[in-house]
Amino acid sequence: MTSITIVRIYIQEGDKIQGHNLLKEMFHTLHNEHKVQGVTVFRGIAGFGRKGEVHADDLLRVTARLPLVVEFFDTKERVTAVLPVLETMVPPGHMIWWSAECNCPD
Repeated sequence: MTSITIVRIYIQEGDKIQGHNLLKEMFHTLHNEHKVQGVTVFRGIAGFGRKGEVHADDLLRVTARLPLVVEFFDTKERVTAVLPVLETMVPPGHMIWWSAECNCPD
């Protein structure tokens, strides 16, 4: 068994960072710069945040910015290296992480 750290980030479709698509920028950082083991993005059909504004996928909300959950895992060392970069990209409180065990190949 290998000790890993799992990271989950909550954003919305269309979020920007310095005029660029936040999701694409995070992918570039995770894939090209930090070479994490893998990234999965889940697209929510509905959600609401701290302000209580509902974002849902239905005909009445044509401009809904649906929730996205970005999740990845890697060694504690690699995650520790990338977390400060990600923290500059996403609002405080939108990223969580925890330790886990994996039967990952060496």
